[in-house]
Amino acid sequence: MTVRLSRAEALALRMTGLLLRPHPTARPERVADVVEWFGAMQAQDAASGLWSLGVRLAGATQDDVRAALERREALRTWPMRGTVHLVPARDARWMLELTGVRTLVGIAGRWRQLGLTVADGERACDVLGAALTGGGRLARAECVAALRAAGLDTDGQRGYHLLWYASLRGVTCIAPHVGTEQTFALLDEWAPEARRPERDEALALLAHRYVRGHGPVSRHELARWTGLTVTDATRAVTLAGDLLAPVEVDGEPAVVDAALLDAPRAPVDDLHTLPGFDEYLLGFKDRSLMLDPAHAAAVVPGNNGVFRSTVVRGGRVVGTWTRTLGAKAVTVKVQQLAPFDAALRERVGAALTGYARFLGLELRHSWVGAER
Repeated sequence: MTVRLSRAEALALRMTGLLLRPHPTARPERVADVVEWFGAMQAQDAASGLWSLGVRLAGATQDDVRAALERREALRTWPMRGTVHLVPARDARWMLELTGVRTLVGIAGRWRQLGLTVADGERACDVLGAALTGGGRLARAECVAALRAAGLDTDGQRGYHLLWYASLRGVTCIAPHVGTEQTFALLDEWAPEARRPERDEALALLAHRYVRGHGPVSRHELARWTGLTVTDATRAVTLAGDLLAPVEVDGEPAVVDAALLDAPRAPVDDLHTLPGFDEYLLGFKDRSLMLDPAHAAAVVPGNNGVFRSTVVRGGRVVGTWTRTLGAKAVTVKVQQLAPFDAALRERVGAALTGYARFLGLELRHSWVGAER
């Protein structure tokens, strides 16, 4: 039976992406748990990825999250849409094989412009495989230098594309930063205990995780998020079976994690300061439940794909924020998209204090816009 959800009910379920209320079967308590909850978390900006985890792990510090990534509870790679995500380490290979490689279908034209060939990509895989064998871990600049020493042209964007190709092919992955430097390691050595589900099992697993971590979504949203065809996304939802329940939002068919429909809704803090590249907004094409279309330009200025950090209250974006890091303090400027009364300012200040604590810094902040 299809359950008809009001927009408020749909938003309440979508807020599971903030882990705001208890789930009857899952209790994400570690970095590994949070990343597995979502299946993948947008992380093209490393600092944003760290706070996406920290905001969902009460009391965790940036050092705690970094230590978990060093323990290989999750890793970064390009599992879908040509975009860097955090994924469970043991799931990285099958995700690359199921969805990541689909990105290669459309690269021929771009690579012709860059003067790259598939043979160059395969040569890069061989070079990096040899350079990193034996537990090696090289900074991005060192990887590019190894490619150049092997006779590959890495000028312009070519170096990036060759690194990207090697990760899509499952040879390398992005290891945690050393200082400010991005590093790479061999996927087989960084995540040796790989899970190897059959294709149908992988489709069902990916569908369930996406739906569980994002609330009511359509098969088209699943296709967009994964890069799968709509046919495969439809099959994935079917294969997930009773784990998903059909619902209707604004007259449109969708699915939701079946366990959440009857889950208790305990009172929770519904005010969060999220990083720009966070799954709560970026996991969808239609963000109207969470973001007033009138405020879209403030969140993504120029509509260029670069998202500002957001203040979210009750699941809705009510402001944006920018930060400047200093030696002892983080300075945050909050842009109000609607007037903040004194109580809301106090709550936002408390949330930002939590962010500063996560960084191990003092907080300095100011307010702009939407004065009463």
